[in-house]
Parts: sequence; structure tokens; C-alpha cells
Amino acid sequence: MNQDIIDIEPDQRAHSLKAIGWVSYVLHLIVALGAVLPGTQPGAALLVVALIIDLVKKSDAEGTWQASHFSWRIRTVIWAGVLYVLTLPLWLLFFFPGWIAWGLISIWFLYRIVLGMVAMNKNQAIRP
Repeated sequence: MNQDIIDIEPDQRAHSLKAIGWVSYVLHLIVALGAVLPGTQPGAALLVVALIIDLVKKSDAEGTWQASHFSWRIRTVIWAGVLYVLTLPLWLLFFFPGWIAWGLISIWFLYRIVLGMVAMNKNQAIRP
């Protein structure tokens, strides 16, 4: 009977991690779409919630294919944040270049989220 519990636990863990991953990806996707589509800004709060979920649950995924997805999402948010901050002066000094820079960052962010979602749907690790 204990062997049955041991056999089930890894499957439950994998299922739980995948469910958490989907919640995080969907929150990221909502923010990414909002950044790309004018007038649909959902707010950074969703992104902060997704980032906290990923930071808290990342250690649970160590040793699984899902670990790469937690790192992928965390790196994506951090790099997007850094790029947005670095290009903020373009908004303040010159509107059009800032708009283009943030548009490109937002498209890159959306691309990475969709790429991660496709890999997760295939139960595959994401490669940087």
C-alpha cells in the first residue's frame, strides 16, 4: 500500500506543478496581451502575483522538466522590467522612440510567454 502512495506522489506533484505553471503563464499572458494591445492595460499587479508564485514555487520544481519554466518566467519578467526601466527616459524625452522601444519589449515579452506555454503544453522543458 505504501508503494502505491509513493508511485502516485510524483504524478500528483507533476500535475500540481503544471497547474501552477498554467496559472502563472495565463497571468503573464494577460499582462503581455495588455502591453501589446492599446487600451487594455490590466495592471502590473497581475505580473507581481505571477512573479511571486514563480519565486515561491520554483524550489518545488527542482529536478523536474517544469523547473526550466519557472526560471524562464522569472528571467522574462526581470529582463522585461530592466528593459522597460532602461528605456523610460525615451518616453520622458521623446515620446515616439519610447513608444517603439516599449512596443518591441512588449512583443518580445509576449513571444517568450507563448513559447513557454507551447513547450509546457507538450510537457517539455523550455530551453533558453
